[in-house]
This record gives sequence, structure tokens and C-alpha cells, in this order.
Amino acid sequence: MSQPLKGKVALVAGATRGAGRGIAVELGATGATVYVTGRTTRAQPSEYDRPETIEDTADLVTEAGGQGIAVPTDHLDPAQVRTLVDRIADEQGRLDILVNDIWGGEHLFAWDRPLWEHDLDDGLRLLRLAVETHAITSHHALPLLLRRPGGLVVEVTDGTAEYNRDTYRVSFFYDLAKASVLRMAFALAHELGPRGATAVALTPGWLRSEIMLDQFGVRENNWRDALERVPHFAISETPHYVGRAVAALAADPDAARWNGASLSSGSLAREYGFTDLDGSRPDAWRYIVEVQDAGKPADTTGYR
Repeated sequence: MSQPLKGKVALVAGATRGAGRGIAVELGATGATVYVTGRTTRAQPSEYDRPETIEDTADLVTEAGGQGIAVPTDHLDPAQVRTLVDRIADEQGRLDILVNDIWGGEHLFAWDRPLWEHDLDDGLRLLRLAVETHAITSHHALPLLLRRPGGLVVEVTDGTAEYNRDTYRVSFFYDLAKASVLRMAFALAHELGPRGATAVALTPGWLRSEIMLDQFGVRENNWRDALERVPHFAISETPHYVGRAVAALAADPDAARWNGASLSSGSLAREYGFTDLDGSRPDAWRYIVEVQDAGKPADTTGYR
């Protein structure tokens, strides 16, 4: 198996489950050493109270062909993040890829509930977890990433800049969080580009994360059973798909051409030629606009 990222060092912040886990594993599959962080460990769960742990993710990275290193980290705590980055510097002397996938807001937003009716503490906590964590992590990690030219920063969000510009996303707090991450990538691109690094925003499509599969009462091997209840779920994708998007970006010697761009797993699959685990290339954001939001019956023909 080709390992174009052999010798490269990545930090996937927020790699316990979902997109973060998929990204970490696919970076490992291309040979990278991947530091995986989060708050859920085998010894201590987070408030999510779910079974996935960062140690599990690190093991999957190693099984895929890389080196997975789990480091428990609360990215709201600057001291913990500083200690994390110091450890990477001491052990590796470099950082080539930073993926900010920290979220933690799954239970903190209410669908279609206006700001004045939304729980304020939950909303503010969501913003801290989804926005402040990214800023803290970048503040401490970027000096190490900039030691060598060619570094890549990936800000993971939900929705492209174009889609989120024109579409109300779930609630005031959710909308603000996802727009903020898009803007962080834009701002970092201006600051990193002249210094030899690249920053992009990246969104998966409709993600078949562990939480989503549980909500629909299915597993990856029978996920299509959920289509009778949620037909548009047919466009969904595994976390490995966005992971392969990050791996392709990181292995591209001309990745700087994307600096400041808002990208999706589907758009990058067309560019780089990778597929999801089943060999398909779902293009969720085009489908959402042209089929789902247009009120048409579910039909993925031409979209995966």
C-alpha cells in the first residue's frame, strides 16, 4: 500500500468518533503518525457517555498502517493544549497536519428553536466547545506547524460556505458555530499562506457517524434499512470518506492552491479520485440543494 504521508506528523483534535476518527484512521492508512485527542478515554468518559474512546481511535490508526498516539485533552483548557503541543514537539520535532474537528455540541442545541427560547447556557457552552476550542488549539499548535514549509490546517465544519451563507442551519447557536469555523479557515489562510502553510475549511456530507447510526437504529452493515423512514439518508457517507479527503489534501504537493477554500468530501473526491468504502462517490451538498431542499423524491442517481 502506498504511504505518501510516511514520516509526517498529524494532530487530529477531536478524534474520539465520527469525522475525527475517520480522518485519523485514513491519515494512518497513508503512513502518518497521528496524535488523536479528545475527552473520552477508557478510564474517563465525557458527558457524551458513549463507548468510543481516543485509545480505540489510536489503535485503529496503527492497524491501518500508521502510528496512533492517544492523548487525553480538553481543548477548552489552554494549559492542556500547550502541554499536548509541547509533547509533540519533544517527541517528533514537527507538526505537518492540524485537523480541528472539535465539536462536543451534539446535546446542546434544539432544532428550529429561536434564540430567545433556546437554553442560553447550552448555547454558550456549544459556542465554547465548537469555536473557542479551535482558536485555543491553533494558537498553540501553529508555531510548531510553521517550523517547516508545507503545513496543512483543516477546519472541519458542517456545510459549505455557499450553502451556509444562504441557509438557516438548525438554530442560532448551531448556525453561528458552523459559520465561525468557516470564517476561521478563511482568516487562517490569510495568516498562514504568506508563511508557507495552507488552511482550508472542509465539510463531510450526511455522515454515518456512530451517533447517527444509533439514532436511526442501524449499523454500518445495514444502514440502508433506515431509508424507509428517512429516504434522503441514501446520500449518506462513512467517516472514512472525509478522512480520505484530508489524506488526499495532505499528500498533494500543490495543496496550497486550495488555501482559504471551503471544500467538501464530495468535491474533493471528484478532484482526487478517491471513493467511500463501498466504492461510491457521494456528492451530498449538491444532492441536498438539487434534490432534498428542492422537495424532490429521494433519488441518488448521478449523485453517488
